[in-house]
Amino acid sequence: MHRKAKKQVEDRRLKKTSPTFPILQLAVFEFENFRGKKVELSGECKDVLEKTQRVGSVIVESGPWVGFGRPSFAGEQFVLEKGSYPRWSTWTSCQSSYNLSSFRPLKDSADHKLHLFEKAGFEGRKMEIVDNDVPSLWAYGFQDRVASAKAVNGTWVGYMYPGYRGSQYVFEHGDFKHWNDWGATAPQIQSVRRVRDMQWHKKGCYIWFENAAKRLR
Repeated sequence: MHRKAKKQVEDRRLKKTSPTFPILQLAVFEFENFRGKKVELSGECKDVLEKTQRVGSVIVESGPWVGFGRPSFAGEQFVLEKGSYPRWSTWTSCQSSYNLSSFRPLKDSADHKLHLFEKAGFEGRKMEIVDNDVPSLWAYGFQDRVASAKAVNGTWVGYMYPGYRGSQYVFEHGDFKHWNDWGATAPQIQSVRRVRDMQWHKKGCYIWFENAAKRLR
Protein backbone atom coordinates (compact mmCIF):
# COMPACT_ATOMS: atom_id res chain seq x y z
CA MET A 1 0.00 0.00 0.00
CA HIS A 2 1.36 3.42 -0.89
CA ARG A 3 2.32 5.83 1.88
CA LYS A 4 -0.51 8.26 0.98
CA ALA A 5 -3.12 5.48 1.05
CA LYS A 6 -1.81 4.25 4.42
CA LYS A 7 -2.13 7.75 5.85
CA GLN A 8 -5.74 8.06 4.63
CA VAL A 9 -6.65 4.74 6.26
CA GLU A 10 -4.98 5.81 9.50
CA ASP A 11 -6.79 9.18 9.48
CA ARG A 12 -10.15 7.44 9.04
CA ARG A 13 -9.36 5.06 11.91
CA LEU A 14 -8.43 7.92 14.23
CA LYS A 15 -11.55 9.82 13.29
CA LYS A 16 -13.70 6.85 14.31
CA THR A 17 -11.90 6.12 17.59
CA SER A 18 -11.07 9.63 18.85
CA PRO A 19 -13.47 10.99 21.50
CA THR A 20 -15.66 13.89 20.46
CA PHE A 21 -16.52 16.77 22.77
CA PRO A 22 -19.67 18.86 22.48
CA ILE A 23 -19.36 22.42 21.25
CA LEU A 24 -20.48 24.72 24.03
CA GLN A 25 -23.48 26.66 22.80
CA LEU A 26 -25.96 29.02 24.40
CA ALA A 27 -28.74 31.12 22.87
CA VAL A 28 -30.27 34.22 24.44
CA PHE A 29 -33.59 35.73 23.41
CA GLU A 30 -34.78 39.29 23.81
CA PHE A 31 -38.13 38.39 25.39
CA GLU A 32 -39.65 35.67 27.54
CA ASN A 33 -40.61 32.31 26.06
CA PHE A 34 -37.84 32.46 23.44
CA ARG A 35 -39.29 35.34 21.44
CA GLY A 36 -37.63 38.31 19.83
CA LYS A 37 -34.05 38.72 18.69
CA LYS A 38 -31.83 35.66 19.13
CA VAL A 39 -28.09 35.77 19.87
CA GLU A 40 -26.02 32.55 19.81
CA LEU A 41 -22.81 32.15 21.81
CA SER A 42 -20.11 29.49 21.58
CA GLY A 43 -17.60 31.17 23.89
CA GLU A 44 -17.32 33.85 26.54
CA CYS A 45 -19.16 37.13 25.94
CA LYS A 46 -18.25 40.19 28.02
CA ASP A 47 -21.38 42.17 27.13
CA VAL A 48 -24.26 40.53 25.30
CA LEU A 49 -26.23 43.78 25.55
CA GLU A 50 -24.07 45.11 22.74
CA LYS A 51 -25.94 42.63 20.52
CA THR A 52 -29.44 42.79 22.01
CA GLN A 53 -31.36 45.17 24.25
CA ARG A 54 -32.18 42.64 26.95
CA VAL A 55 -32.14 38.95 27.89
CA GLY A 56 -35.63 37.61 28.50
CA SER A 57 -35.03 33.86 28.06
CA VAL A 58 -32.16 31.43 27.48
CA ILE A 59 -31.60 28.01 25.91
CA VAL A 60 -28.42 26.08 26.78
CA GLU A 61 -27.72 23.52 24.06
CA SER A 62 -24.55 22.32 25.79
CA GLY A 63 -22.73 23.59 28.79
CA PRO A 64 -22.61 24.37 31.62
CA TRP A 65 -22.35 28.18 31.65
CA VAL A 66 -22.41 31.00 34.16
CA GLY A 67 -24.20 34.27 33.47
CA PHE A 68 -23.46 37.55 35.23
CA GLY A 69 -25.68 40.47 36.10
CA ARG A 70 -23.20 43.04 34.80
CA PRO A 71 -20.77 43.24 31.86
CA SER A 72 -17.22 41.84 32.08
CA PHE A 73 -18.28 38.92 34.31
CA ALA A 74 -19.26 41.06 37.29
CA GLY A 75 -22.30 41.23 39.54
CA GLU A 76 -24.71 38.45 40.47
CA GLN A 77 -23.86 34.96 39.19
CA PHE A 78 -26.33 32.54 37.62
CA VAL A 79 -25.42 28.94 36.76
CA LEU A 80 -26.99 27.74 33.50
CA GLU A 81 -26.88 24.02 32.73
CA LYS A 82 -28.29 22.30 29.67
CA GLY A 83 -31.97 23.11 29.36
CA SER A 84 -34.51 25.84 28.63
CA TYR A 85 -35.06 28.95 30.74
CA PRO A 86 -38.24 30.66 29.50
CA ARG A 87 -38.14 33.55 32.00
CA TRP A 88 -35.86 35.07 34.62
CA SER A 89 -37.50 33.15 37.51
CA THR A 90 -36.14 29.88 36.06
CA TRP A 91 -32.50 30.90 36.41
CA THR A 92 -32.75 32.66 39.79
CA SER A 93 -34.89 32.71 42.91
CA CYS A 94 -33.55 36.14 43.87
CA GLN A 95 -36.41 38.59 43.41
CA SER A 96 -34.15 41.63 43.07
CA SER A 97 -31.72 40.26 40.46
CA TYR A 98 -32.78 39.11 37.03
CA ASN A 99 -30.47 40.91 34.61
CA LEU A 100 -28.01 38.96 32.46
CA SER A 101 -25.23 40.87 30.74
CA SER A 102 -22.21 38.58 30.28
CA PHE A 103 -21.59 34.85 29.92
CA ARG A 104 -18.75 32.36 30.01
CA PRO A 105 -18.61 28.54 29.84
CA LEU A 106 -17.72 26.49 32.91
CA LYS A 107 -15.39 23.51 33.08
CA ASP A 108 -16.35 20.36 34.92
CA SER A 109 -15.03 16.88 35.65
CA ALA A 110 -16.44 13.44 36.38
CA ASP A 111 -15.57 13.69 40.10
CA HIS A 112 -16.50 16.35 42.64
CA LYS A 113 -14.93 17.27 45.98
CA LEU A 114 -15.36 20.50 47.93
CA HIS A 115 -13.93 21.67 51.27
CA LEU A 116 -15.75 24.40 53.19
CA PHE A 117 -14.16 26.28 56.11
CA GLU A 118 -15.69 28.32 58.90
CA LYS A 119 -12.99 31.02 58.85
CA ALA A 120 -10.94 32.80 56.20
CA GLY A 121 -7.59 31.28 55.25
CA PHE A 122 -8.91 27.70 55.58
CA GLU A 123 -9.22 27.89 59.37
CA GLY A 124 -11.92 26.77 61.80
CA ARG A 125 -14.42 23.97 61.31
CA LYS A 126 -14.17 22.08 58.03
CA MET A 127 -16.77 20.24 55.96
CA GLU A 128 -15.85 17.91 53.11
CA ILE A 129 -18.42 17.16 50.40
CA VAL A 130 -17.69 14.38 47.90
CA ASP A 131 -19.93 13.62 44.90
CA ASN A 132 -23.02 14.87 46.68
CA ASP A 133 -25.45 17.81 46.75
CA VAL A 134 -26.28 19.44 50.08
CA PRO A 135 -29.60 21.34 50.24
CA SER A 136 -28.92 22.47 53.82
CA LEU A 137 -25.54 22.73 55.55
CA TRP A 138 -27.34 22.91 58.91
CA ALA A 139 -29.02 19.56 58.25
CA TYR A 140 -25.56 18.04 57.70
CA GLY A 141 -24.22 19.41 60.99
CA PHE A 142 -22.44 22.48 59.62
CA GLN A 143 -23.15 26.16 60.21
CA ASP A 144 -24.10 28.75 57.60
CA ARG A 145 -20.84 30.67 58.01
CA VAL A 146 -18.46 29.75 55.17
CA ALA A 147 -15.49 32.11 54.94
CA SER A 148 -13.13 30.10 52.71
CA ALA A 149 -13.27 27.07 50.44
CA LYS A 150 -11.25 24.68 48.30
CA ALA A 151 -12.75 23.20 45.15
CA VAL A 152 -10.58 20.08 44.92
CA ASN A 153 -12.45 18.50 42.00
CA GLY A 154 -15.24 19.60 39.73
CA THR A 155 -17.24 22.81 39.67
CA TRP A 156 -19.73 23.73 42.39
CA VAL A 157 -22.32 26.40 43.07
CA GLY A 158 -23.08 27.68 46.56
CA TYR A 159 -26.29 29.44 47.57
CA MET A 160 -26.97 31.99 50.28
CA TYR A 161 -30.06 30.13 51.53
CA PRO A 162 -31.16 26.48 51.96
CA GLY A 163 -32.81 24.68 49.07
CA TYR A 164 -30.51 26.22 46.45
CA ARG A 165 -32.08 29.68 46.83
CA GLY A 166 -30.73 33.20 46.90
CA SER A 167 -27.48 34.57 45.51
CA GLN A 168 -25.29 32.04 43.69
CA TYR A 169 -21.52 31.66 43.94
CA VAL A 170 -19.46 29.54 41.54
CA PHE A 171 -16.54 27.48 42.86
CA GLU A 172 -14.29 26.29 40.05
CA HIS A 173 -11.17 24.20 40.72
CA GLY A 174 -8.90 26.17 43.04
CA ASP A 175 -8.54 27.83 46.44
CA PHE A 176 -10.77 30.61 47.80
CA LYS A 177 -9.08 32.10 50.88
CA HIS A 178 -11.79 34.71 51.52
CA TRP A 179 -15.48 35.03 50.68
CA ASN A 180 -14.66 38.03 48.47
CA ASP A 181 -12.79 35.59 46.21
CA TRP A 182 -16.12 34.05 45.11
CA GLY A 183 -17.87 37.40 44.81
CA ALA A 184 -19.74 37.44 48.12
CA THR A 185 -20.09 40.40 50.49
CA ALA A 186 -20.63 38.19 53.55
CA PRO A 187 -19.46 34.69 54.63
CA GLN A 188 -22.88 33.08 54.28
CA ILE A 189 -23.61 29.89 52.33
CA GLN A 190 -26.40 27.52 53.34
CA SER A 191 -26.57 25.03 50.44
CA VAL A 192 -24.23 23.74 47.73
CA ARG A 193 -24.54 21.46 44.73
CA ARG A 194 -22.46 20.13 41.87
CA VAL A 195 -22.50 21.80 38.47
CA ARG A 196 -22.99 19.12 35.83
CA ASP A 197 -21.43 18.87 32.38
CA MET A 198 -23.43 16.66 29.99
CA GLN A 199 -20.14 15.11 28.85
CA TRP A 200 -19.93 13.38 32.23
CA HIS A 201 -23.53 13.41 33.44
CA LYS A 202 -25.88 12.41 30.63
CA LYS A 203 -29.08 13.23 32.52
CA GLY A 204 -27.96 16.64 33.74
CA CYS A 205 -29.10 17.99 37.08
CA TYR A 206 -31.07 21.16 36.46
CA ILE A 207 -33.25 21.69 39.53
CA TRP A 208 -36.35 23.89 39.59
CA PHE A 209 -36.11 26.15 42.63
CA GLU A 210 -39.78 25.57 43.51
CA ASN A 211 -39.27 21.78 43.71
CA ALA A 212 -36.08 22.15 45.76
CA ALA A 213 -37.89 24.34 48.28
CA LYS A 214 -40.78 21.86 48.61
CA ARG A 215 -38.39 19.04 49.52
CA LEU A 216 -37.18 21.02 52.54
CA ARG A 217 -40.67 21.68 53.96
